[in-house]
Amino acid sequence: MSEPVAFLGLGIMGSRMAANLARAGVELTVWNRSPEKAERFCSEHGARFARTPAEAAAAAEIVFTMVVDGPQVEHVLLGPDGAAQGASPGTLCVDCSTIGPSMTRTIGARLAERGLMLLDAPVTGSSPRAEDGTLTIMAGGDPADFQRARPALAAMGTLIVYAGPLGNGQMVKVINNAVAATNAAVVGQAMLVAARAEVDLDALTQVMAAGSGGSTMLELKAGPMREHDYTTLFKLAHMLKDVRLCLEEGEAAGAPFEFAAMTREILTAAMGRGLGEADFAALIEVLEATAGVTLN
Repeated sequence: MSEPVAFLGLGIMGSRMAANLARAGVELTVWNRSPEKAERFCSEHGARFARTPAEAAAAAEIVFTMVVDGPQVEHVLLGPDGAAQGASPGTLCVDCSTIGPSMTRTIGARLAERGLMLLDAPVTGSSPRAEDGTLTIMAGGDPADFQRARPALAAMGTLIVYAGPLGNGQMVKVINNAVAATNAAVVGQAMLVAARAEVDLDALTQVMAAGSGGSTMLELKAGPMREHDYTTLFKLAHMLKDVRLCLEEGEAAGAPFEFAAMTREILTAAMGRGLGEADFAALIEVLEATAGVTLN
């Protein structure tokens, strides 16, 4: 692609996504809240360093954001030194954070007042897929903006889905994450039932993986739950945020999601145990306490 890009936010996911843009030969400027991380990224990937989001946006025609939540996206794009302060009219902002459709539409309207466009393009796949450029990306916004961003998105993901108007990508993402978290909780409970019944867990997981009980969460989280290895691929606190967003949007639409509500309570209890920075596989700690048994 020929348009220069700014990438704002070099956390677990953002640093890997931006690295794939650099490897694809994109003219890249980066900003991060911690300047030393951005400087290190630039030295490793040949990108340009920016001291503020505004400075980064001034050198770009497409501006990507990958930060934690809605308030951070709002600050990075619309704050005193935000990207909107440096961007030229016609600049396309692409938000890969997960902030929910309502916040996305609010930010999009404010950007439009400045002649800037917004595409929401949240991602799924966790850090390993961010690293190898095989993320799934779901986008919402104007179809022309989607096509404009697609070459850059293709450097970071293999399945790129247009979900409809602005905010629809966010809605797809939070529903997906609510399902994933609920599935992880069910996998954990299933193993605890087996443990209580003195069933071999290897036998259980092998049969489930080969049959109708198989799932991505079984594949990714059963082992870490049994080993109590919560090396962070996706923070529990972030998963709780996404589940809450899904429930809020569902309630606004008049659509209950009781299973996700139960998962929210499990994740909230895990937060109370100080597990917010751990991978969300750590929800097993709450389930073990309730069941009175520990996996091994």
